Amino acid sequence: MDVFVRQGDSLYYYSQLFNIPLQLILDSNQSVNPQQISLGQRIQVPGYVGLDYQIRRGESLWALAQSRNVSVDEILLANPNIDPSSLQIGQTIKIPLRITWRVVNGKQNYDYEALSIDIRRLQTVYPFIKVSSIGSSVMGKDLQEIIIGNGNKRVHYDGSFHANEWITTPIIMTFLNDYLLSLTSQGSIRGVLTTPLYEQTFLSIVPMVNPDGVNLVINGPPTEEPYRSNVIEWNSGSTNFSGWKANINGVDLNDQFPALWELERDRNPKSPGPRDYGGESPLSEPEAIAMADLTRKRDFARVLPFHTQGQVIYWGFEDLQPPENEVLAIQFGEASGYIPVETTNSYAGYKDWFIQDWRRPGFTIELGIGTNPLPLSQFDEIYEDALGIFLSALYL
Repeated sequence: MDVFVRQGDSLYYYSQLFNIPLQLILDSNQSVNPQQISLGQRIQVPGYVGLDYQIRRGESLWALAQSRNVSVDEILLANPNIDPSSLQIGQTIKIPLRITWRVVNGKQNYDYEALSIDIRRLQTVYPFIKVSSIGSSVMGKDLQEIIIGNGNKRVHYDGSFHANEWITTPIIMTFLNDYLLSLTSQGSIRGVLTTPLYEQTFLSIVPMVNPDGVNLVINGPPTEEPYRSNVIEWNSGSTNFSGWKANINGVDLNDQFPALWELERDRNPKSPGPRDYGGESPLSEPEAIAMADLTRKRDFARVLPFHTQGQVIYWGFEDLQPPENEVLAIQFGEASGYIPVETTNSYAGYKDWFIQDWRRPGFTIELGIGTNPLPLSQFDEIYEDALGIFLSALYL
């Protein structure tokens, strides 16, 4: 929500008035010098939105403030041009409304458009997050990265490497929403205070690595050629893409990384299809390139790609992982009920490459159990299990 500076105001005063941590106000207004705010300057207050309201006969700001559980000064800050002594019938003003609920709608067929809507909602309410594109999909969709916090411990989550594992995206986005809501309310999640997590960590989230594939699974083949004809041909003529893991080029993005890629290719399909084709070379696909470039740029301390299904935590690769990997995997297992497994007979995955090149903790988290795509009826159970992993990865 926007407020406008008056004579004598300070960001500290706003934090006290709206009961929002000062650091979140500072991080929501990074271009503002907190020591030199100027009269009329726009300041964003996180955790609030301004609702349009039309004045009715006999109403006063005091009565409105009482009925809406806000202070008169909060209303005045959001409406710099009103004269409280001469309100006009039908005049539209902004009423501050504190957001105390999720704005992310995760329990739906969560395609790229649904994700984009929810990211915009979160940006509006929580302007201290940073959102940017790390690249584009084959069909030109932005691959969005969301950053929360400026701490020294750099943690990364991602989802929907595989198209029919798209439920990982709304699970991640729901955690993000709960985390942000807890920060603005100075609260906790499962007894874990979140303000210290924000101060100590730099959390990077790429919620949907494979947007073209997700849209294909949820919405069917695109209208654009040659993509439409290609995917139908590679899918044996069927327009049911529930078994599709690959991107729109028929390349499995989690078989694209230079970590014994040749061994994975030797045993997998040699042409595009719904799953397991690793391309003609490592990092040939724009989505994989974007993830590799991001990882090099950010220098993550640990990465957690989320997949489905199996309720397991894969934590090793060719005995190259650091000793703490096993310790963390066991703790993640205790927090979620999932089974830690050192390795599986696969190569060329994002987690594999991270462990190989950085020798730091990397984990593939297989959420839920059943046949992909997992049904939304499992959403709450999956989220409750995953929540322990999300939190543990930040505070351990």
